[in-house]
Amino acid sequence: MKILSIASLLFLAAFAQAQTFTSYYAPDSTNTNANALVNNVALSVAVDSNDNAWFGTQEGISMFDGTTWTNYTDEDGLVYNTVKAIYVNTAGTMYAGTDFGISQLSDGNWSTLTTDDGLEDNKINCIFEDSSNQMWFGHADGASLWDGSEFTNYTMDDGLPFGGVASIAEDTQGRIWMGTGLGGCFILEDGILTEITEDEGLLSNSVRDIETAGNMKWVATNIGISVFDGSDMHLADHDSIFTLPEPHEINPVEDIKIDSQGRVWAGVYVDYLVSVGGVSLYVGGEWHDYTEDDGLAGPVVGELALTSDNNVWVATSTGVTFIGDVPISIESEAKSNVLVIYPNPASEWITVKGLEEDATLCDMNGRKLADINALGTSTSIWVGDLEAGLYLVKSGSNVLRVVVQ
Repeated sequence: MKILSIASLLFLAAFAQAQTFTSYYAPDSTNTNANALVNNVALSVAVDSNDNAWFGTQEGISMFDGTTWTNYTDEDGLVYNTVKAIYVNTAGTMYAGTDFGISQLSDGNWSTLTTDDGLEDNKINCIFEDSSNQMWFGHADGASLWDGSEFTNYTMDDGLPFGGVASIAEDTQGRIWMGTGLGGCFILEDGILTEITEDEGLLSNSVRDIETAGNMKWVATNIGISVFDGSDMHLADHDSIFTLPEPHEINPVEDIKIDSQGRVWAGVYVDYLVSVGGVSLYVGGEWHDYTEDDGLAGPVVGELALTSDNNVWVATSTGVTFIGDVPISIESEAKSNVLVIYPNPASEWITVKGLEEDATLCDMNGRKLADINALGTSTSIWVGDLEAGLYLVKSGSNVLRVVVQ
């Protein structure tokens, strides 16, 4: 059950109003600017180390540096114009995943990787760079690791299920997490695959994306998000993320990102009877929606990307949107009479801001773990000795959840 105080609602409203939305589109009869997005159907988005935004579309790639658009197609060297996945690694090389292989753009030079080079399958779903700066590609037959000279492939022969790999992430232990379209999550450690499915608490075996934050793993599925702790134990579910019109209840989450403040951004899209979707933000213990009414280019959200200062790019089927003026920290938006916890998730200290009376820190069974004294408007509490999990901060009628990782 969601528990939210009036003060917290006021905080969320103030937070939402602080955002700005700027959308960009491809040229049409009303927009004839050639220096624009190459195509409105944006399937993927990535942000490089200089905060340039890269979009994979149905008709090529567009890069936006904040002022100028630069477009690339098969005439420039792209292997195929429909780009389903895009990534810029720490060395500045851009990787574009298509149904006909992978294109690389480095220092202005194009090259292509396909099955002829040892890639298991040309139909690329996702791209990821691990902590060793090696590149991972999820595809229709599993996943392939590229070390810069050769591929190592993982397929059904190694234990992956039919349907391929839709997302890849790495946890704090250096293990590779693979999200599959039909078989749940698979963890690769020392060459051995371990599965996490509905039997282990996953909301659905149809995984769309995986994001790690500290020891926590957030798994986006076709019916919501499941959270797992540092021991890979199921911690919580978020299955009511986006406010949908009746009779819609299922929340298919297309993509998920977690910013440096611990705020969770989720792209949700429902295509049942009507098309409904947008971006949901998890802050202050609750979800808040952004839709076309707020300025999004459209409801069909494909992928999200974060800038260095926690602003958000959104790729949709009808253009792209930049959500700007996101507060640098939760504290910068908190008012003295609003109960807010940050960072959330946390691993060492949490700060409770807006206390008007003493509070308590409790576990999910309501057992008191610590007293929180209302010493002014802001109090910090050490949670580094607690096991990873969900906890409650109670202050009068206010109850907020905090995730310890």
